[in-house]
Amino acid sequence: MDRSNHYEKSFEAYLLHHKICHVGVDEQRRSALGGQPVKSLDFILYCDQGARFVVDIKGRKFPSGPSDKPRRVWERWATQEDIEGLDLWAEMSGPGYQGLLVFLYDLDDSVALPEDTEDLWSFQGKRYLVRALRCADYRKHLKIRSPSWGTVDIPNSAFKELVRPLRHFTHGAPEQPDFDDPWWES
Repeated sequence: MDRSNHYEKSFEAYLLHHKICHVGVDEQRRSALGGQPVKSLDFILYCDQGARFVVDIKGRKFPSGPSDKPRRVWERWATQEDIEGLDLWAEMSGPGYQGLLVFLYDLDDSVALPEDTEDLWSFQGKRYLVRALRCADYRKHLKIRSPSWGTVDIPNSAFKELVRPLRHFTHGAPEQPDFDDPWWES
């Protein structure tokens, strides 16, 4: 965990507030598995009903881009290294651990969401929307975004189908609940 990163600080505060057992991983040094460098994860979560997750935080602004031409797109890209690292950490952590990509959207003041939007989170004067999906599900739909930057993405339709408020993973919600979330239309 990088304590200078406002996304990761906010996420840790979210976990504490919701009493989710977790370990923040110190990212000051590069990790290695089997002598090979591997991207560090951000958190390990121990959740209701035995769910265990290794987590990588993806902090994104919404809307993104310059203020005079904002892009109202829920960015969902990651790096190939993020995906491979989560897969390795989940495997090395033992049976039952899953990789989880957590997209923490820093919402502009212009974004109007109902106050009861699930996992709408305020921390230190900022509003965030906390959304997550399993790394294994992300991998099934993965497309190369930029070979030179090593970034990957999934189609908007797949993201919309798979992404959920974090509480759906941490509090034992059904695998694929009927889900009509007002945030998507923002």
